[in-house]
Amino acid sequence: MPTPARKAANLSLDSTLLAQARELDINLSRAAEDGIAKAVKAERERRWLEENAEAIRVYNEYVEKNGLPLEEYRTF
Repeated sequence: MPTPARKAANLSLDSTLLAQARELDINLSRAAEDGIAKAVKAERERRWLEENAEAIRVYNEYVEKNGLPLEEYRTF
């Protein structure tokens, strides 16, 4: 699998935190990328839940009234 293209970015960071990270030999680019990836994932999940809240509500309401579809075939 090919490595995604990388692009330089300027960031403003807390100077104390930056000094601590450097002291601990933390790869700042990788740490920033990991943190941004987690933030992107969390925001996408939040937005998906928000956009689908009505459908989720309706489905849960259906299950409350009618039970799970195909429940009779469950083996657990």
